[in-house]
Amino acid sequence: MKKDFYEILGIDRNATADQIKKAYRKKAIEYHPDKNPGDKDAEEKFKAAAEAYEILSDPDKKARFDQYGSAAFDGSGGFGGGGHGGMNMDDIFSQFGDIFGGAFGGGGFGGFGGGGGQRRMKGSNLRIKVKLTLDEVANGVEKKSKSKT
Repeated sequence: MKKDFYEILGIDRNATADQIKKAYRKKAIEYHPDKNPGDKDAEEKFKAAAEAYEILSDPDKKARFDQYGSAAFDGSGGFGGGGHGGMNMDDIFSQFGDIFGGAFGGGGFGGFGGGGGQRRMKGSNLRIKVKLTLDEVANGVEKKSKSKT
């Protein structure tokens, strides 16, 4: 299912980071589960707004979305399962902490939805030690590496 994250937040494709944040804050407050108890439609809109903010607030993800659309994040866009269909309430509430400056107990909402832990995708970080000469640093070089799996 294709999603237009700009449309979800009600912003233009040329929106600034500040405009993206403000649009997300407005939608998140409007559709927050505490304001709409038992309303599944509002909950889905709340989750969609959080997903849109997650993508559009990150310059790398935003660039991928601008180039490939939502296919870049559904696992079929060649990014190896980087989909966000598994987004949970902790992820959404951790974004609230980012926006509201931790006013909700370090990113979480107390007992509502759990803490604001950071989500890590397996394999998202990779460190390799490579010895380079000053000449290689200045002029560039290609080196092969072997992964230990």
